[in-house]
Amino acid sequence: MFQLLLAIIYLAFISLGLPDALLGSAWPTMYPKFDVPVSYVGIVSMIIAFGTIISSLQSDRLTRKLGTGKVTAISVAMTAAALFGFSVSHAFWMLCLWAIPYGLGAGSVDASLNNYVALHYTSRHMSWLHCMWGIGAAAGPYVMGYALTGGRGWNMGYRYIAILQVLLTMVLVVSLPMWKKRSLSSRTAGEEVSGNEAANSDRDLTLREIISIPGAKEVMITFFCYCAVEATTGLWASSYLVLNRGVDAETAARFGSLFYIGITVGRAVNGFLTVKFSDKTLIRMGQSIIAIGTLAMLLPLGDAVALSGLIIIGLGCAPVYPCVIHSTPAHFGADKSQAVIGVQMASAYVGTCLMPPVFGLIAEHISVSLFPVYILAILVLMVMMHEKLEKKTSVQK
Repeated sequence: MFQLLLAIIYLAFISLGLPDALLGSAWPTMYPKFDVPVSYVGIVSMIIAFGTIISSLQSDRLTRKLGTGKVTAISVAMTAAALFGFSVSHAFWMLCLWAIPYGLGAGSVDASLNNYVALHYTSRHMSWLHCMWGIGAAAGPYVMGYALTGGRGWNMGYRYIAILQVLLTMVLVVSLPMWKKRSLSSRTAGEEVSGNEAANSDRDLTLREIISIPGAKEVMITFFCYCAVEATTGLWASSYLVLNRGVDAETAARFGSLFYIGITVGRAVNGFLTVKFSDKTLIRMGQSIIAIGTLAMLLPLGDAVALSGLIIIGLGCAPVYPCVIHSTPAHFGADKSQAVIGVQMASAYVGTCLMPPVFGLIAEHISVSLFPVYILAILVLMVMMHEKLEKKTSVQK
């Protein structure tokens, strides 16, 4: 029973990643059909991000009331409905409308599943589960590229993913009794729950108190910048390749998945590297690799180098997210880590919500060719804030 539920959670994480890169890979062929500027993808992505923020903030209340299994099943069903809605949309306002349940579903399942795994499974499962998310995120653009190459259009790309989400919803509904049994057995065995409950028993810190902790502002900006780099690359890389490099839309959609393949492979390897290197070192290595990949896209070295730059950026992104989270207790202490991680995630969603649309305005009113420059500027700020964080908190590992 334990192994079967874990397999279902792995499938859920793959499903969680499947829709994440669809919009970016499909947008070069979508926006002419809706007769809107290329920058309007930022509006859709912002609506999705806002929905994710709202549902994430409500996930604790929903999970206590319904349980993780039901929240996950409902969230995946909402995402499936939204993806089907995208596939039948014939006007831009319809995309905006369907983006609401799209974001609400994604935020709830993300927060609930991460919390459930943290409470009931060991940390190694958390690492590998996020690799499963990367597999889903890499497979999404591939499915879209398959639909485009086959002449079926972007609509069918969304519909294929919606069907997969419906199938997962059915599996989750059938598995609901297993979630309850696992929860009860974990509490009986005392697996990791006691430590979390002890941490939660401490007095809640106000937002002002959290921000006033030395290093809190720096780690918030670091996380903001990282998610800005990841989200902007995932959303705009295909458009940059089509509009600036002259790569055809089908090829750009397929190669858009390389960025997420880089993240997935990188996180798998990162799990082994943590044995030898500290979080601080791995974060610095990741930032350096992101810089190399971005320069590969910026410099006039040919399309092959630019396309490989997507993989390199993904490899660089791989260690940053998990290592920043993992190092939080060392930076701030176990008694404050939960509160700080909360504001880190809020900063992450703001970065995801705000920065891709900002580049959309730059692409529309200046030039999409500034994409690598934009990524480099955010990266420089990320490096500065992380180094300042290290100095303020004086982590010794």
